[in-house]
Amino acid sequence: MSIADRWLLPDGIEELLPAQATRAEQLRRELLDLYSSWGYELVMPPLVEFTESLLVNGNADLDLQTCKLTDQLSGRLMGVRADITPQTARIDAHGLIRQGATRLCYAGSTLHARPKTALASRSPIQIGCEFYGVAGIEADCEVISLLLETARVAGISAVTLDMGHVGIFRGLSKMAELNPEQEQMLFDILQRKAVSELDDFIQASVSDSTAAGFLRALPNLKGDRSTLKLALEKLASAPQEVRDAILQLEQIANCISQRAPGASLYFDLSELRGYHYHTGVVFALYVQGAGEAIANGGRYDNFGAAFGRARPASGFSTDLKHLLDLGRVTTSNISAIWAVLDGSDKQWQSITALREKGERVIASGAGEIRDELCDRELVLDGQNYIVRNIPV
Repeated sequence: MSIADRWLLPDGIEELLPAQATRAEQLRRELLDLYSSWGYELVMPPLVEFTESLLVNGNADLDLQTCKLTDQLSGRLMGVRADITPQTARIDAHGLIRQGATRLCYAGSTLHARPKTALASRSPIQIGCEFYGVAGIEADCEVISLLLETARVAGISAVTLDMGHVGIFRGLSKMAELNPEQEQMLFDILQRKAVSELDDFIQASVSDSTAAGFLRALPNLKGDRSTLKLALEKLASAPQEVRDAILQLEQIANCISQRAPGASLYFDLSELRGYHYHTGVVFALYVQGAGEAIANGGRYDNFGAAFGRARPASGFSTDLKHLLDLGRVTTSNISAIWAVLDGSDKQWQSITALREKGERVIASGAGEIRDELCDRELVLDGQNYIVRNIPV
């Protein structure tokens, strides 16, 4: 093995050096303080769990993203978490067991077996919020509002909130009487925006002409808020659950426009991100210059049923490192006091007192090169130790 092989990191795995790590920690603290001010309690799930806990509800995408290993104590299969959301659902369902609403937040490292996109990190620092126990759109509005605040605190402006609702697709699939295999085929076609394939699929698989017309219209139902009015007109005779989903989007849009009038809203009724995971509204946050969403979220009711307690749930997550790359997080100038140890108790007491006041003091041994961060030094002046500026 060459020396280079020893320091090279795997593709998609990054480390944060001091300046980056300082900015990341500052943003982490600011965001967790923000979430706390909204009533969200911090949880710290473990990095690894048994796969039965991590891979609930048959999420095939999450299964592929999870790195697995064998527990040497039990012989059972464990996974390194690729998503913290299932862990918070387990905590809500099994660890806390509260009757009312529960608001949880988290920040921690995750590991992806493969990058989600060509330029994506395989080691995101996932940070986010989950709201359990409330089924109404009030919870969705709160979570989306908090996501927009997250972007603001990170120094990210001119964001676009992209919203959809999986109930629209599910309702139309049921109306078209698609079997699970056909539904999956339609899902794949819509995600690839393959309009020509959509026509071929509908001709071969959908006998109901009304349902066929609705499915053909779906990819074109995207744009600003006028999209929702157009959708209600074009899908006027669709099943009630489809119309209810559109009305929910309208109500959420009214709420967000009131709370964050500067946010740009976009609607795509054929967008099905997290389809097998979510049960209602789905959303993503985009910013100009980024080729992918900087945050994702939505409603995922009854996810906790796998842990013995089905609960309404809504939440979002993002990658702290991605926010750093896109935002304007600044840190105050870091300075330090240089103290060459002379072995006296009085000097050490002075160093300790300075540190207790919040000063950064680097205590060095004889012959150590002075740290470049130091702009002051602790020196003996008569009988006392004083801090003085280091001459330039």
